[in-house]
Amino acid sequence: MSVSLTRRIRTLLRADAHGLVESLEERSLMLKQYVREAELELVRKRARADTLADEEKRLRDELGRSEQDAQEIDADVGMALEGGEEDLARFALRRLLTLRARTKVLRAEIAGRTSEREALEERLRDQEVRFEALRTQVRAELTRPDPPSGHGADEGEDGWLGTPAVADEEIEIELMRRRSERREAGDAS
Repeated sequence: MSVSLTRRIRTLLRADAHGLVESLEERSLMLKQYVREAELELVRKRARADTLADEEKRLRDELGRSEQDAQEIDADVGMALEGGEEDLARFALRRLLTLRARTKVLRAEIAGRTSEREALEERLRDQEVRFEALRTQVRAELTRPDPPSGHGADEGEDGWLGTPAVADEEIEIELMRRRSERREAGDAS
């Protein structure tokens, strides 16, 4: 009966050790997944910052064209007034005022994009620094030796819960010694 008890305890310890190894493997997979997700989030934010920069450039180009068109139309208004063509001047002024309103809207959009991009780039710089620190910590954690597994008796490692590992041979020797003592005690009675 004590052999089967010993065998059961050994089986339980090994199963517990296998569970520990599996949980460590799951932990390392989770750490790697967290790093990948953080990196993807940084990539997404970089792409958003690039998109904002592209939109800002497009809006600035459109503003430049609108301002140039406004100058040309303003000159047309002046020529129409000099020529006594008030109806033509009114038509040109309608276009000019529409363009000026559009340039005001474009300037506001540019300011909004610029502000959003600058704030995003600031957060991104901070998050990239923190990401590199996280990546370094995860690499260190993944390269750190595993804690004792509980079945390191043959390797001379500590065993379950940090106690010194006991070799199977030691258990068998102790078991034979106790059997022998019991037999002697039984023979003596």
